[in-house]
Amino acid sequence: MARIGILDDYQEVSLKMADWSIISQGNDVQVFKDHLSDPDAVVNRLKEFDVVVAMRERTPFPRSILAQLPNLKLLVTTGMRNRSVDMEASAELGITVCGTSGQSYATAELTWGLILSLARCIPAEDAATRQGKWQVTVGEGLKSKTLGVLGLGNLGSQVATVGNAFGMNVVAWSQNLTEERAAQFGTTLVSKEELLSTADIVTIHLILSQRTRGLLGAKELALLKPTAYLVNTSRGPIVDEAALVDVLERGAIGGAAMDVFDEEPLPVDHPLRRMENTVITPHLGYVTKETYLNYFGQAVEDIQAFLAGEPVRVLEAV
Repeated sequence: MARIGILDDYQEVSLKMADWSIISQGNDVQVFKDHLSDPDAVVNRLKEFDVVVAMRERTPFPRSILAQLPNLKLLVTTGMRNRSVDMEASAELGITVCGTSGQSYATAELTWGLILSLARCIPAEDAATRQGKWQVTVGEGLKSKTLGVLGLGNLGSQVATVGNAFGMNVVAWSQNLTEERAAQFGTTLVSKEELLSTADIVTIHLILSQRTRGLLGAKELALLKPTAYLVNTSRGPIVDEAALVDVLERGAIGGAAMDVFDEEPLPVDHPLRRMENTVITPHLGYVTKETYLNYFGQAVEDIQAFLAGEPVRVLEAV
């Protein structure tokens, strides 16, 4: 009998999103809704498990944790990339890591939900209307405004396409972006400094890496116009969180919408929770029914194939 643990199922939906009966017969499947941030607590919870299903990067698996899980033979991560899993350590310890495919459009769609929420003050107006008030803000239109897209990959290009549909002036930057690719999606390649200083809305669509960590610090945020909005649906550490809190508290920019943070779940006493010039969501970029059906359906396939001795969608160290 294999012990199978499903981690960080915040909404308690994992067992509803796939047919787990295929592998639950003869095996023990256990679901954990709560998130553990303490490494010792993670080890204590998982040390008896043979298989673990991890939801994206919610629970990291560095070497220090993997080395203390002697029974772990299979780690399934939703998505085909998880930078919080030490792939080299997994290989050395004989732990197979398998992934699942996802739905990339979901995060691009949420990005536009956040942009519109900022520009039209939707959360504030919703709250005010429920309190018996009527029209308490004056929002802004998007047409003819400048949208600055940091990263024009799969997600950034989708966001840029919608920006063009709104009649916006779309500019883009990333370290390796070419004029040809920018033009392909109706955008203009500019320098990072020009993008930050001219855009009315700056939206981030970069992968977190050593060269993007802290990409937007105090110096870069100071370039933003006092009316500009910053949107991050990528990864929290791309933006210096302390510097962002500072500019928001001073009203140095118009506002920010954040779906990702340095620490997740966001601490209850975090200053971003109490600011009126922010829209914050709990890392919902990929959280849709369609994505979860894919994630958990393929997680079941991964486990079934592994137990049969023929693992699929195996991830390797890069």
